[in-house]
Amino acid sequence: MTNALRELKIRAEILHKQSTEPSVRLRDCLNQVARNWGFSSFLTARAMLTGAADASEFGALLYPKHGPTLNAWYADYAKAKEDREKSQGYLLAWKKNFIVVGRNFIESLGLDPDDPDWAAIGYDWAVPRNVSARTRLYTKLVAALPRS
Repeated sequence: MTNALRELKIRAEILHKQSTEPSVRLRDCLNQVARNWGFSSFLTARAMLTGAADASEFGALLYPKHGPTLNAWYADYAKAKEDREKSQGYLLAWKKNFIVVGRNFIESLGLDPDDPDWAAIGYDWAVPRNVSARTRLYTKLVAALPRS
């Protein structure tokens, strides 16, 4: 399985090859794919997808254009974490906000809610106990995205 960062680069290379404008650089395509995934730039995407300690932007992959769903949204991480612990749900992140969701939402993302990586991260995407497990979940999430 290709990791999430490599997949971003592959998609950028495809976009670059499809470009009809000679002034489009690969760097532009890397930034475009990162923005499509909800990150402000390739550098912020790379930091999050690789689990860098200074990563602060989660992108929008965990909350794609869903139909109407009712989820608890938080600007404050501590409140989201408290809700997650009470509900035994999954604490996700969208850009710089936090969402607590149930199993059905995780399945709608194309992820397995019983994947052992969820337990490894403590069901907390924003502040995972194990960053490598979150990186693996990002990879599984990205693998389900269409390449168009």
